[in-house]
Amino acid sequence: MNSLTTGPRRPVPANALALLAAATDGLQEAARSDLPTERYACAHLAALRAAAAVLAVRARPDGRRRRPQNAWAVLAAVAPELGEWAHFFAAGARKRAAAEAGLRSAATAREADDILRDAECFLRLVETTLGVLPHDDRRLVPCAG
Repeated sequence: MNSLTTGPRRPVPANALALLAAATDGLQEAARSDLPTERYACAHLAALRAAAAVLAVRARPDGRRRRPQNAWAVLAAVAPELGEWAHFFAAGARKRAAAEAGLRSAATAREADDILRDAECFLRLVETTLGVLPHDDRRLVPCAG
């Protein structure tokens, strides 16, 4: 068993698979963009969709009313092995919002390339964690490690 999993594999729900496919599409869109802000926003959103796939599989509402939490905080709670990634992407959420708002200074080309690479690696890790084959075997960027 992969050290990133926490028990026997269950079938992955269709909504989680759809989120993984949308994340892959978002990474491809980011890779095609010449605008750093668009590349940054698309890549960050792809990572958020990958996180949502994990939440679709692991998060279980307990019926109690709670203060809303963002997806990254919930991800860190339900998938502690992805906690560092959750904190990393949570830190970039404001930058993504600025990029989506059209602020050209929101992300440099280097930042956009870095987040694209990181989101690609995160998506592959999520796929491994959930026990699914990659939606798209073409790697956009090499993952470190």
